[in-house]
Amino acid sequence: MNFLLETLQVMILSVYYNVEGLLRLFIPARKKNVTGEIVLITGAGSGIGRLMALEFAGLGVTLVLWDINQEGNKDTACLAREKGAVRVHTYLCDCSDKTEVYRVADQVKREVGDVSILVNNAGIVTGKKFMDAPDSLIEKTIEVNAMSHFWTYKAFLPAMMANNHGHLVSIASSAGLIGVNGLADYCASKFAAIGFAESVALELLSTGKDGVKTTIVCPYFINTGMFDGCNTKWPRMLPILDPHYVAKRIVNAVLTEQAYLLMPRSLYVLMALKNILPVKMAVLLGVYIGAFNFMDAFKGRGKKQQ
Repeated sequence: MNFLLETLQVMILSVYYNVEGLLRLFIPARKKNVTGEIVLITGAGSGIGRLMALEFAGLGVTLVLWDINQEGNKDTACLAREKGAVRVHTYLCDCSDKTEVYRVADQVKREVGDVSILVNNAGIVTGKKFMDAPDSLIEKTIEVNAMSHFWTYKAFLPAMMANNHGHLVSIASSAGLIGVNGLADYCASKFAAIGFAESVALELLSTGKDGVKTTIVCPYFINTGMFDGCNTKWPRMLPILDPHYVAKRIVNAVLTEQAYLLMPRSLYVLMALKNILPVKMAVLLGVYIGAFNFMDAFKGRGKKQQ
């Protein structure tokens, strides 16, 4: 009897959720008010981290900016104040160092308060084929892009759970959804970040902490300099993304509590095809969209930064 009742329940809810999802394509979701929230952004000294800080600046939040680049972080703080942010705090932090993450996190809790919106954005890229990448750079990529999320969650999630209120944002990558030639260590780190974020989201739901929301962001290459030199075979299908556009979409996803954000929208179709096509057909599609040659002209930043 339980089997029949549960099956019927799943069928009814499936129809409801699919109709709800369809309606959301045409009816904009209502945005939540984040006034008074404490927003911590890692890797805030440049790129998307800086632009997200500027997007949040006018929303009445307290900004906590972390970066290993102290000067860049201070510049972000100044720009945020010009955008209307009243409370901005900057901290020097190497997110690859667990001890330092915990130390600076404790400092934030003492000086600012409990973080309620955590944006794990810090990231680096080696840009070398696996056999050419030094072990030290592979380890650093995993530490910054994936392991740092473990430590920031450990530091700030307890307060969110106690209040049943908060938002966890993982800035991952489309390279965390599909392997890319020349990005083995980067893909591994982003796959890990996505799997970790999804698993914690399920743990929160299973323990009744549905007030702590999660957003996983998977963009294609962004024109911030991090992937300078990378090309796209079909720019209408897979354009190199404008960083201001990306930052706006991410903050909007947080405000509307969107669980997943893929950019550009063509990625939703490509990821669906990846999961249903035969392997040889998927490889053929990869060749067609240029996935084997994305990194051929990679230059990156002169100095890799978080």
